[in-house]
Amino acid sequence: MLTRRGRRGVSVFALAALLATTVGVPALADPPGAECPPGQSDCNVWDDDPGDPGDPGDPGGGDGGGNDGGGGGGAKCQWNGRTIPCYDEFLGWFDNGSGCYFKLAEPQPAEPPDGQQYYVKTCNGGDLGEQDVVLLDDPPPGFGAPPDPEELARRALASISLLPPRVAVAPDKDKGPGLVGLPVWMWASPGANYFGPIRASESERGLTVTIEANVDRIEWHMGNGHRETCTGPGTAYDPQGPHAGKKSPTCGYDSGYTKAGTYRVFATTYWTVRWWADGVEGDPPIPQTRTSNAATIRINELQVVAE
Repeated sequence: MLTRRGRRGVSVFALAALLATTVGVPALADPPGAECPPGQSDCNVWDDDPGDPGDPGDPGGGDGGGNDGGGGGGAKCQWNGRTIPCYDEFLGWFDNGSGCYFKLAEPQPAEPPDGQQYYVKTCNGGDLGEQDVVLLDDPPPGFGAPPDPEELARRALASISLLPPRVAVAPDKDKGPGLVGLPVWMWASPGANYFGPIRASESERGLTVTIEANVDRIEWHMGNGHRETCTGPGTAYDPQGPHAGKKSPTCGYDSGYTKAGTYRVFATTYWTVRWWADGVEGDPPIPQTRTSNAATIRINELQVVAE
């Protein structure tokens, strides 16, 4: 390990040479896919468990990045553990208590008694199956309710793709080891699906909700218990660039590792999805997180021979 006493310092030019010969950018793996229902790009937007926003977890052996759904309260209609629309244009309004959709029968099959009406009842969470016509004294719970704007916001969110960050680091083990005490660069692929902004809208029964999704920050887990937080995707390392051999101008682990070893680095993006119902901003915004695959860094001791 290099110390200041009894050894010559390493100049900026030597540092640049070391990084230029040992640092490289790993190939960026495609983000993992997810099995979603038809017409839905994102399967995590209904997650009701906010989890621990300070610790998204380890992505595993570098083979698959996680898509962690944010909290914030999902839609209000659920059946057999899955979230379903509270209103269906063909089935009507959903009643959580009975697990059935109800729609006013049009036309009424017979002249109903005073104060009563016939409804078409579709049970089993709206799955295709038996339908009954029932005579009720009062509308079932939830019948005729206006659209839930947050549900529309989450439906709009389900139509877009918030992708896990595709990360790169310098130094990288495939190009050569780094050295104790030297700065580390971290960056991720830019683009709307990785950092925003992404916009989408959803309309129902005269109500339109518009969303905008943006990444607030990206948190890097350095594999030694240390974390670095950056506000953007960072700067890709260029061994011929003006910052070669120096600290990253936008996102880096400037002090470097204090011990030789192999470290797994991954990153989590923290999204905020704001939404507006007919121009009025809704509250609360919808948080989401996405976690990358892991990149590996090998750090060696810096050996300097005194003259």
